[in-house]
Amino acid sequence: MTTIDHGAAVAAETTRLVAVLRDADPDTPVPGCPGWTLTDLARHTGSVQRWFTVLLRGRVQEPPRSREVDLRLPERPDGYPAWLAEASAEAAEAFAELDLDAPMWAWGADQHARFWVRRMLFETLVHRADAELALGRTPDLDPVLAADGVDEFLTNLPFAALFAPRTAELRGSDRTLRFTRTDGEGDWLVRLRPDGFGLDPDGAGVTADATVRAGAADLLLLLYGRLDRTSPRIGVRGDDALLAHWFTHSAF
Repeated sequence: MTTIDHGAAVAAETTRLVAVLRDADPDTPVPGCPGWTLTDLARHTGSVQRWFTVLLRGRVQEPPRSREVDLRLPERPDGYPAWLAEASAEAAEAFAELDLDAPMWAWGADQHARFWVRRMLFETLVHRADAELALGRTPDLDPVLAADGVDEFLTNLPFAALFAPRTAELRGSDRTLRFTRTDGEGDWLVRLRPDGFGLDPDGAGVTADATVRAGAADLLLLLYGRLDRTSPRIGVRGDDALLAHWFTHSAF
């Protein structure tokens, strides 16, 4: 796959999200995040960016005991766009001093600093899409970034049970699901085993029990629950019960 500058992409996606928020009613509900308004979405995204930045600056080597961060929240809802832009600027400063290959604790598969930069990107990108969907717009997602987001999601999901407890029920007797990108390179085989699940690095050529095919952007939105598998933009075939089991328990 194309090499991606995840730090630069964080800045670009935050800029796009800030632009959406500046022109919108902050009380607009966000269907992709039930119970949230655009203010809640901005607060969450900026808080995550600030927390990840603290972790990166500290090069943490073990799970943090607290998520307390000096957020410096704005006093008014209309202050959140500028506040979010400041969070991105602080993250960019940390990235500039960062060795992406530096060993770090991470909750996912990659125990290096780059895990957190990549994770920050997709937190921001998906919530930018949420904001646009809340306003009735169709998100324009770069297919290369989206394909990387699909890979990041499927790579790390097996480690997410701490905050996505239903993933612990993603078990099966050697059952397989294939996610295939239709607008470029990208094919992922997930294998469900009695003791867990995960990507199968030797999945090429395996006939999966269920298959999902779509463009990279739609695959990403589907995996994050922003698009239903019954959408005409999604092609599915195979074991529908297996697909239902996956999407019921893979919410991130």
